[in-house]
Amino acid sequence: MSQTVVLKVGMSCQGCVGAVKRVLGKMEGVESYEVDLEQQKVTVKGNVQPDAVLQTVSKTGKKTAFWEAEALAETEVKPAETEVKPAETEAKPAEPEAKPTEAVAAA
Repeated sequence: MSQTVVLKVGMSCQGCVGAVKRVLGKMEGVESYEVDLEQQKVTVKGNVQPDAVLQTVSKTGKKTAFWEAEALAETEVKPAETEVKPAETEAKPAEPEAKPTEAVAAA
C-alpha cells in the first residue's frame, strides 16, 4: 500500500541533502522522494512504514521528526518559554498555598 511520509529534517547544506537522498535511494519500498532544503522538508512516497522512514533518515545524523509532530512541538515550546518567568514568580505564592493545606490536614 503506497503512502506519503513527510519529515522535518535539520539540513543546512547540499551535503546534507545528498546524505538524505543517498539513504532514501537505498531504502526498499520508496517510489519517489522530494527533499526541500529551504523548508527542511522531506516527502517520501512508496510502500513504506512511517517509522522506518524516520529511522532511515535519522541514520544520516540529522535531527529528524515527523512534520506534524515538529509543528506541534514548536507551538508547545513557545508557551513553555513564556511560562518559565511566571513559574519563578509563582514560587513565592506557592508557600502560602501550602499553609492552608496544612491547616486543613490538621483540622
